[in-house]
Amino acid sequence: MTEVTGAPADVLHALFQSDQGGHEQVVLCQDRATGLKAVIALHSTALGPALGGTRFYPYATEAEAVADALNLARGMSYKNAMAGLDHGGGKAVIIGDPERDKTEELLLAYGRMVASLGGRYVTACDVGTYVADMDVVARECRWTTGRSPENGGAGDSSVLTAFGVYQGMRASAQHVWGDPSLRGRKVGVAGVGKVGHHLVKHLRDEGAEVVVTDVRADAVQRIVEQYPQGVTAVADTEALIRVEGLDIFAPCALGGALNDESVPVLTAKVVCGAANNQLAHPGVEKDLADRGILYAPDYVVNAGGVIQVADELHGFDFDRCKAKAAKIFDTTLAIFARAKEDGIPPAAAADRIAEQRMAEARAAR
Repeated sequence: MTEVTGAPADVLHALFQSDQGGHEQVVLCQDRATGLKAVIALHSTALGPALGGTRFYPYATEAEAVADALNLARGMSYKNAMAGLDHGGGKAVIIGDPERDKTEELLLAYGRMVASLGGRYVTACDVGTYVADMDVVARECRWTTGRSPENGGAGDSSVLTAFGVYQGMRASAQHVWGDPSLRGRKVGVAGVGKVGHHLVKHLRDEGAEVVVTDVRADAVQRIVEQYPQGVTAVADTEALIRVEGLDIFAPCALGGALNDESVPVLTAKVVCGAANNQLAHPGVEKDLADRGILYAPDYVVNAGGVIQVADELHGFDFDRCKAKAAKIFDTTLAIFARAKEDGIPPAAAADRIAEQRMAEARAAR
């Protein structure tokens, strides 16, 4: 394991001089024997040990991996603060194709790297890693969550992630239409994988009309077959955002769905989804506001999963976690109220609330 000293100039710039900077610690990890190359970024431990998942992804360059780790770690600080957790924000990325490069030996090596931080970072699942992977990592690192119930964990965190997004949708409906009910609303869900398919169930149980899309045809087919009434499919996200009469758009795949091309043609009045980093750049939220579209900050409404994995550290209790995730409804409404009071977009309001909590924690030390 090596610190950032000696890293390429563009990496050092990202750490210390760019808008992504301000992180407490960034560690570059390598294990030649297993092929492990990873970046562990700790943005803040003001509220407690940094908590965030491990992403396994075939980044084009090492600099791209560092940038992603920095951005994701910062987002976790804000997410954990808004979720009311006693955790700071961290994230790790493993460079490689999980289908080709992931091995038991590599995951064990990664576990040793995380363990070497002595509890400053608690890891979990993310894109490209799963419960079974965390079971392996946990063999070398006790600061591992997202494990299987058989190994003392809480299992799949996507259940409560979807539940939290659903609560965020209800709060958004309350704010826009004066009624939290989603019955009869038309909701477009882009991505019906780990989280999206649970979200569709919540929506159909309440009587919402759902339109879905996914890059995987089998995922779409599974949903349509499961819900022959009230669910239709479109070819892609570009088609989904243009669906006539769409009330809510739920991005539940990778980030960047809200950009200069998608916002001008979006028909929905609300955006509330599970994907991280939905805004392609900071100016996008103003574009949404100018069009009268309400944006529910992604890191607020998708916090159900991190609430679950954090609880695992204290002896997992599903009902306790679900009760905490249900509070996303009230938190989302509070953000909308703060945004209106301060005359700023909801994402900026959420940032202010999170930053205030972190600042108060630092001052109390």
